[in-house]
Amino acid sequence: MPPITRVFIHGLESSSQGTKGLYFKENYPDMIVDDYPGTFRDRMDKLAGQLKGRNDLIIVGSSYGGLMAAVYSCEHESTMRKLILLAPALNLEEFHPFLDRKLSLPVIIFHGAADDVVPVAPVKKIAESVFMNLEYHIIDDDHPLHSRFASLPWKRLLSP
Repeated sequence: MPPITRVFIHGLESSSQGTKGLYFKENYPDMIVDDYPGTFRDRMDKLAGQLKGRNDLIIVGSSYGGLMAAVYSCEHESTMRKLILLAPALNLEEFHPFLDRKLSLPVIIFHGAADDVVPVAPVKKIAESVFMNLEYHIIDDDHPLHSRFASLPWKRLLSP
């Protein structure tokens, strides 16, 4: 079996040095955890460059990084193994071109019920229409998933 490539994509105003990035660096040292500055296109170009020629991807995207991960998956579904999204900003216009897609890869979403940044209801509706193999978990938490992030079942989630 080819090696799995695990990737974490941080949110809009975060970095690889945020809570989630540091967690993944410490617990999954083989995981790609980098900074994605600039415009959406700048960020996507950097991500595409990093992942060029790689397959069997498991991508974790948080908020705006979840938007990036979802767009990347729509554009490169054949390279994907699994997509894990944390309060993904699928409601933003950058995802609009993909609203008619039907992706079959496994997608697992965790979204805080008390999220005051990315609204749960419209994002859940979008996710249910685009991702055909979807687990959507609305959990008792806020947008950054402060209380529950570290206790999510990462070993299972990040395994093939």
